[in-house]
Amino acid sequence: MHVLDLLQSDNLGLTLLWGEQSLLGQEVSGVTATDLEDPGRFLGPGELVLSGLVWWRPGASAAARTDRFVAALADAGARALLAGEETHGGVPEELVAACRAHRMPLVAVPAQTSFRAVTEAVYLRQWGDLSRRPTRHFALPENVRGELSRLLEGGAGPAELLDRACAHLGRLPCYLLTASGRTVARTPSAPAIPARRAASAAKGGVSLGIESESSPYDAWLLHVPDADAAPPRVLHEIAEVFAQYRDGTARRAAARRAAAGDLLALVAAEAEPDLLVAALQTAGLPAGGPYRVVTATDGDALAEALGHLEGARWAAGPGGAVLYEGPADAAAAGGAGGVGGAGGAGGAGDARDAAGSAAAGLADRLRAVWPLLQACAEPGTDLRLGVGARTASAEGLRASLCQARFALTAADAEVAVRGVEQLDTLAELLSGVPPEVRGVFGARTLGALGDGMLRETLEVFLANNCSWTRTAEALHLHVNTVHYRIERVESLTGRDLSRLDHKLDLYAALRC
Repeated sequence: MHVLDLLQSDNLGLTLLWGEQSLLGQEVSGVTATDLEDPGRFLGPGELVLSGLVWWRPGASAAARTDRFVAALADAGARALLAGEETHGGVPEELVAACRAHRMPLVAVPAQTSFRAVTEAVYLRQWGDLSRRPTRHFALPENVRGELSRLLEGGAGPAELLDRACAHLGRLPCYLLTASGRTVARTPSAPAIPARRAASAAKGGVSLGIESESSPYDAWLLHVPDADAAPPRVLHEIAEVFAQYRDGTARRAAARRAAAGDLLALVAAEAEPDLLVAALQTAGLPAGGPYRVVTATDGDALAEALGHLEGARWAAGPGGAVLYEGPADAAAAGGAGGVGGAGGAGGAGDARDAAGSAAAGLADRLRAVWPLLQACAEPGTDLRLGVGARTASAEGLRASLCQARFALTAADAEVAVRGVEQLDTLAELLSGVPPEVRGVFGARTLGALGDGMLRETLEVFLANNCSWTRTAEALHLHVNTVHYRIERVESLTGRDLSRLDHKLDLYAALRC
């Protein structure tokens, strides 16, 4: 498979903007779609690079930014850059000049040609080239390769691909797992496996990584528990099929993330309800609620965590997501305590209502899978998540977003996932106030006390419910000394510790 083969395809309508004949005839190993400004670390030698040029912006720095991008392709050994014309209405001249300088063939992809069509053309041609080679080069039978090629072209999902790829191997238990242990697909003979067990089970048997552009959390793994159940070469060829599948779906996934990002931006901007409804439908969610907003410090981790919620419907963008919590989703999720479920509601004396219990159920389910995401992250990565309250309609999304952001701020290393309806103490409420605000309040209220004996006495006094005797015993002081110190605290802070509101002021300042 060469770049020239693509240029000769009448269906794609590609245009060569720069490229020497010798470069166009080099063997192509695969395709990677990216819009990162520095994609070098995600590329392999011999690949074609598809880019929608979202990273490119006109201006004084355009030439330097473009040169860095093309240099990264050249350093990685890419065969050619296929640049989409849709984003900017054409291919920028700076890109043509940079490709010429780095001897990187440049091909324009017209707006009416999808990246998926280009990717499929490459891999279908590669499959055709492979099928014409002697059979001994392949472990998968020719009829299986042909069927998988047709399924890829027809848009089949991972479950069907895995089933057909393994069908000739008999009742082979085989899984397609993510790095966090989520089961993407499994063969009929493979029993369901919980995510927590899957993450550790993948260390045994045979496990092959699927080479594709992905985050540390949703990287795919082909796993066969029995190391002797299938020839390794067969599994490697099946893994290549799923690499093609992921490359083919990357553009659609990016479009879904963009639609979710637009929805969250409209929610934050307090857009009109009709605009929100239209954005919800564009993002793939029903026009009628209820909904809930979830935020996280890492958008990729959030999307993978939501993928663990069986039956849930959601649209996730950078750092946030909107969940649809309609009745159908509650049933699919297992009813009580699931997404959309009202489980756990008590009698008339119960302080938490059904919505609060549903929120607790959602936060608990996300809290259960969050350690699996943390195990995939680089050391020191800040991974926290906040869950907003349920809202009956699109008009309440703004409030749910604010609540989710507050809960995210309240989350910490000890409790990394927090739901806003679970903040039921003053200390937890204060933890959601931004640290910069807490610092100012604490310093303004207690600054005159310093960090010495007066502050210590105040802390012990409040901890002992303002009991003079117990405070004296705890500090090994005479009661009169405690009286004297508390009078000094009141004088320096301007608070009267016989008043409840003033006690709360000082308690809150100490917590800050």
